[in-house]
Amino acid sequence: MSTLTHPSGGSALSRVAKEVLRSRELAVALVLLVLIAVTTFKSEAFLFSATGWRDLLLTPSMLILLAVGQTAVIITRNVDLSVGSTLGLTAYLTGRLFIDTNLPIIVVVLCAVLMGAVLGMVNGLLVAFGRVPALVITLGTMYIYRGVFLTWAGSDRINADDMPRAFRNLGTESILGIPVLTIVALLVLGAVGYYLHTARGGRELYAIGSDPAAAELYGLKIRRRVIFAFVLSGALAGLAGAVSAARFGTVSSSVGTGVEFEAVGAAVIGGVAIFGGSGTVWGAALGAFLLVTINRALPVLGISDFWQQAVVGALIVGAIALDRILVLRQEKKLVAARDDEPTSHATAPTLDPVLPSGATPADRSEPADPGSAGTDPKEGHR
Repeated sequence: MSTLTHPSGGSALSRVAKEVLRSRELAVALVLLVLIAVTTFKSEAFLFSATGWRDLLLTPSMLILLAVGQTAVIITRNVDLSVGSTLGLTAYLTGRLFIDTNLPIIVVVLCAVLMGAVLGMVNGLLVAFGRVPALVITLGTMYIYRGVFLTWAGSDRINADDMPRAFRNLGTESILGIPVLTIVALLVLGAVGYYLHTARGGRELYAIGSDPAAAELYGLKIRRRVIFAFVLSGALAGLAGAVSAARFGTVSSSVGTGVEFEAVGAAVIGGVAIFGGSGTVWGAALGAFLLVTINRALPVLGISDFWQQAVVGALIVGAIALDRILVLRQEKKLVAARDDEPTSHATAPTLDPVLPSGATPADRSEPADPGSAGTDPKEGHR
């Protein structure tokens, strides 16, 4: 008799709450909306001033690009700590190209992206072929790239007058109320998110992060995928450098300092597992929005700078702890489900032999007479 399955109890509100808690992206989005609402209630100028809405969307654009690239690296069980220095180098390159050449804006931006990709490839090659943890490699290249930047720039500073007005206007212009730089970041976010979740190469990045040994046994080209992830991270850091130059209009030797930790924090807060194999760029983008909004909202709420850093640190530690708890809980469920399955050594059912037509069960219980076995009825008439 079949057993009827009753619908799960609880109200629709409780089911929605469970879904929010189960989805890290929804949880981060909810916290972000609550933070914006509370801050706006405290000061309406935070959202409804002449620049409030624009700053809310524009300020996170640079960090979104870095977080998206960082996500591609983290899901392969690596990390890229050189993105801040890469951003500074490419931002300065952008300014120098405008000063020293007459290249079009699009060509200058592409040069910044290309330079970032080359720096990312250096990281990827060292990690893939050097068999050295990415944390150590990128920590070293972070200082190398920063040293090259300081040597190149020195005390020089790129000013707004050194860059074309059309380029600087990218940092202030909007389309349908959405800043142009935010639209660029969202386009990149959509393209990378689509690739990671639909293309074979993107799915292989998750497979490598989930179990590198199994991915190698399966025949995945691990080195090629890891190098690609670092190239993507570097290219997006290069684009972020051009965005930074357009956003602020100036480039100094301190550009990008410490932003690599914000990129990692945005990805982790957004649900990207620091141990690799899971997470989405959508969550990383929401984490970037949340971090930037916290930095803007807490001063409005009257909270000191010290507590701003403490809140960000607590969010990162809490996100890592929550991710670990969820992983352990999932492992326990898998073990319990495996233990509940019937073992392969269970007694197999006994099947009755197939009897000839007209035979009875009693016939099979009586042993056959060896002397009469195979006797042909026709032999009795001979």
